[in-house]
Amino acid sequence: MPLSPAPRILLISNGHGEDLNGGLIADGLRQCDPGLELAALPIVGAGSPYGRRGIPLLYAGRTLPSGGMVYQGLNLWKDLAAGWLQQSLAQLWTAWRQGRRFDLVVSIGDHVPLIFALLTGRPTVVFLVSTSSYYEGRLRLSALTRWCCRRRRVRVVLTRDAFTATDLQAQGQAKALFRGYPIMDLPPPDPGQVARLPGSRTLALVPGSRFPEALHNLVLMLRLCGQLGGQAGAGPWRFLVAVVESPHWRELEPLAAAVGWRLDGDVLRSAGGDLEVRLLPGALPSILAASDLVVGMAGTAVEQAVGFGLPVVQLVGRGPQFSYAFAESQMRLLGPTVHTVGRRPADTADLQEAAGLIVRLLADPELPQRCADAALERVGPPGGSRRIAETVLEALARGPGGFS
Repeated sequence: MPLSPAPRILLISNGHGEDLNGGLIADGLRQCDPGLELAALPIVGAGSPYGRRGIPLLYAGRTLPSGGMVYQGLNLWKDLAAGWLQQSLAQLWTAWRQGRRFDLVVSIGDHVPLIFALLTGRPTVVFLVSTSSYYEGRLRLSALTRWCCRRRRVRVVLTRDAFTATDLQAQGQAKALFRGYPIMDLPPPDPGQVARLPGSRTLALVPGSRFPEALHNLVLMLRLCGQLGGQAGAGPWRFLVAVVESPHWRELEPLAAAVGWRLDGDVLRSAGGDLEVRLLPGALPSILAASDLVVGMAGTAVEQAVGFGLPVVQLVGRGPQFSYAFAESQMRLLGPTVHTVGRRPADTADLQEAAGLIVRLLADPELPQRCADAALERVGPPGGSRRIAETVLEALARGPGGFS
């Protein structure tokens, strides 16, 4: 039954993947109670997953050079020069002044949105989507995060996988629960966008969503496609690019031309004309459903690929996001069906190695079962958005005692 009067819920998230999870949780909340008043405070970027759903933003920030990867290398100094400190202070002020009018806050990410949530003074549900016990075998939350999670105001601490919830409970965090992972609540694949093609080997190319990094990642993947095209008896190949809507794609043509590819509408063609790479905006679920393997240089989209039961080969880029450190941690998180080639930004030898690895993986008859096991264990089934939404509303209805 809907709560009355309509509760006001604020979603606070600190990253592109976290914003996606926040938007999906908002979908679940609206399914449970269409009369809810929702708002969002994205700490990194423009919060487009909220905007697409018509959810008002308390503060409209701008994307900074690091794309949220402040902790890597010199990104902090780049962000400071671009106004990160001023934007962060304005966001903190907004959380403190405007957050008080909400009945409950949902923190999505790590300790950063949790601090913002506690500033509101309102009851809070925490979704620790940015970390997992799979990284090290035992989750070592920072002292600050532990202190925040133990506040009486925090009603429940949700995790991204069941292993992490069990681990935190064993460490004395009784509020830890697993209710699902929203990222698998994608629109159903549309065969009208792209469908399986019998007799071909289809690779999904996932270059990421941060620009200009995504463009450079795709150029690296084009060079890999060329290597695959030269593998004797390995084809025919079909390459599909999961394109995130952005005006930056206009910059692709000269970058592709520099490595021997010609852009013709939404198709990239190799110099010899024997290979094609299709650019498909907004079609990730359809691409994954039609593919045999994913070449990934992204975060959330690689997790979704594993959830679809696909093997993943990662190339190392120049960052700021997709460095070797990021790729290696992602292998620990997502399990043995995710492979990374090389430790430094990929060169020709790495691309040759990656091409050989792809051919061997696709010829492995035991690979589909390993991928199915990884999908269930590391990502989980669809429906997480609705289950998390039900938990959020239950926490709100329970009052000060929450789940503790």
